[in-house]
Amino acid sequence: MLSFFRRFMSSSQTACASPLKWFKNVPAAPADPILGVTEAFKKDANPNKINLGVGAYRDDQGKPFVLRAVAEAERQIVDAKMDKEYSTITGVPEFSPLAAKLAFGESSEVIKEGRVFTTQSISGTGALRIGGQFVEKFIPSKTLYYPTPTWANHLPVFRNSGLTIHPYRYYDQSTLGFDVKGALEDIANMPEGSVILLHACAHNPTGVDPTKDQWKEMSRIIKDRKLLPFFDMAYQGFASGDVDNDAFALRYFVEQGHNVLVAQSFAKNMGLYGERVGAFSIVCDSTEEVSRVGSQMKIIIRPMISMPPLHGARIASRILSDPVLKQSWLEDVKMMADRIITMRQALKENLQREGSTRNWEHITNQIGMFCFTGITQQQVQKLINDHSVYLTNDGRISISGINTGNVAYLAKALHDVTK
Repeated sequence: MLSFFRRFMSSSQTACASPLKWFKNVPAAPADPILGVTEAFKKDANPNKINLGVGAYRDDQGKPFVLRAVAEAERQIVDAKMDKEYSTITGVPEFSPLAAKLAFGESSEVIKEGRVFTTQSISGTGALRIGGQFVEKFIPSKTLYYPTPTWANHLPVFRNSGLTIHPYRYYDQSTLGFDVKGALEDIANMPEGSVILLHACAHNPTGVDPTKDQWKEMSRIIKDRKLLPFFDMAYQGFASGDVDNDAFALRYFVEQGHNVLVAQSFAKNMGLYGERVGAFSIVCDSTEEVSRVGSQMKIIIRPMISMPPLHGARIASRILSDPVLKQSWLEDVKMMADRIITMRQALKENLQREGSTRNWEHITNQIGMFCFTGITQQQVQKLINDHSVYLTNDGRISISGINTGNVAYLAKALHDVTK
């Protein structure tokens, strides 16, 4: 008995002395390229430093901007003393129809016919994720084609949804514009039944959009090839200042009879970044199909997030349903878009003033928050090291980081590294 007790105590002590190392094989992940830019910027002591990596709107003083309609809608919601009960699996009930009308248009036939299923989502990223899961579960090919380059988060979102992803040509490095020939050739060769990812407007990260005629040709080929279009619409209104103009591609595809998937975000156009307000829509063939699709989307959403949050969707709903608030919102959307367009023009003019002989027309030809400058990684590093101008290695800059106080310094720095 004593011998057994000693053996037991010995094994217990050994176990206590050497606990299992559950996480010893977890490797360190690479730093996020955008967050890494911001971290380096914060550590820089140069008073002239500029952060052109952030993908969020800044005013002309470099400060975050709360839209007037957002502030007023939030005040009204607080004054109404609304409860904090659970919503539904598909979110705040009044939000989805309003989001759908914003995307497809007030007079949209597919909305009138009840052929659109829409659910609230965790901003645009959440919409992409549940959309990707729907494709994986119900679209036979499980293959999605994305434009090169595309928003970096697209790739893990769709891979994590279980999809096989492939690139198609989009950006022409030699012209700093749309590679229309390459894109159309690649689309024409995609296997029938595949899903194609399209940026509805203000392509991220290049700022390069197809023309309306090019969109029409893409629609024709996509329809001929029997591909399923998946639109990412993160910048409606923010690109041109006009929510209807920025929805041209989506609405044209729907008019041409495409069934489409759509991910919407209200981060940029309402400044609701941290509220995570988005919507995911599917255009179906009938109301009966909408019912079936909706039932399956609920099964996808429930175990993933249970249900989306209340507050941001309530703000967006109030703005979209109140004519006064909506008009105020549209005015601020145009103001933000116009400031971005003005800063593009100012940067190009200041580069010319510095004596740059390079062709900088792409700065004003591109649209939206981001601009692909066309500079090399070596020139990027020189901008960072010599001038404290922070951007991503691919030469992408966020125009929202430029203002009247730093545009001349930026142009001088950019000319210095490219002359």
